[in-house]
Amino acid sequence: MNAPQIMPATSTAAPRNVLITGASTGIGAACARMLAGRGWRVFAGVRKMQDGEALMAGSEGQIIPVILDVTNREQIKTVVQEVGTQCGTAGLQGVVNNAGIALAGPLEFMPMEAFERQFEINVLGLVTVTQAVMPLIRAGHGRIVLMGSNSGFMCEPFLAGYGATKHALEAIADSLRIELRPWGIDVALIEPGAIKTPIWSKSREAAEQLFVGMPPECEKLYATPITALRKMVEKVPSMAIPPERVAKAVTHALESRWPRTRYPVGLDSIVGSLLVKIVPDRLLDWVIRKVMGI
Repeated sequence: MNAPQIMPATSTAAPRNVLITGASTGIGAACARMLAGRGWRVFAGVRKMQDGEALMAGSEGQIIPVILDVTNREQIKTVVQEVGTQCGTAGLQGVVNNAGIALAGPLEFMPMEAFERQFEINVLGLVTVTQAVMPLIRAGHGRIVLMGSNSGFMCEPFLAGYGATKHALEAIADSLRIELRPWGIDVALIEPGAIKTPIWSKSREAAEQLFVGMPPECEKLYATPITALRKMVEKVPSMAIPPERVAKAVTHALESRWPRTRYPVGLDSIVGSLLVKIVPDRLLDWVIRKVMGI
C-alpha cells in the first residue's frame, strides 16, 4: 500500500481548527507540529503545561496547549467549551483522538485495574471526547481521526489488554463512519506499527517491572517468554519509523478530498493487515512465536 500523499500547505483567510488529545510527546506532538506548520490552529491536549510550552517552543504556526485528561469528564467538558468559544461559528475541522497507554503482561495474571485503565483511556476517553466535540465538528464540517494500532487487527502476546482496546476502535470506527455519513463527516482510523516514540523507553521499564504485583507463579510459568519479550522490546526502536510518518497519515485524513477509512502506517502494519486476511490463524500464531522467539 502506497504512503498517503499530502498536498503542500495552502493559506486560507480563516484558520482550520483541530483538537488533538495526547499531544505532549510522540505521535500527538508530531501531529500538532505538522498541522500547525500547515496553517491549522491546533488545540493540543497535554497533561502538564510544561509539555505544552515545550511543544510550542519547537513548532511553527499556532499551537494552543490545553490541559486535558481524557478520563476526566468534567475537564473534557470545560476544555471543549473553551475551544468552542475560541473557534466561534467556525467550529472544529478535525479532532485527533490520540491519547492512549499500553500495559503489557500475561493476561492470566494481569491485575484487573491495569486492564480497566487501558479501556478507560483508550476507549472510554476517546468516546467521551468525540461525543463532546460533535457539535463543533458539525458546525465546522469537520472530520474525526481515531488512533488505532496494528495490534487492533493482529495482537501480539502479552498485549491482550492494549490490543482489545485497539480492536474496539476498529468497531467504533466502522459504526461511527456509517452513522455520520448522512452529514458528510468522515471518520478515519490510523493503524501504526512500531513507531519511534518515548513509549519504547517506557516499555523497557515496564518489561523490567513486568512481574511486580504479580504472584510468584506468574514468573515461574512465564519466565522464558517474558525474557524473549524483553529482548524483542530492546530491538524494536532500531526498526521503528518516526512519528512524523503517522502525522503525515493524519494530515491526509484531515485534508484529502478523498480520505481513506484506514491508514496502516509502517511496513509491519501494512504486511500484518495483509497476513490476517490470507494466512490461517494457526500458521500466523506460529509465525508470531518464531518472530518473538517464544
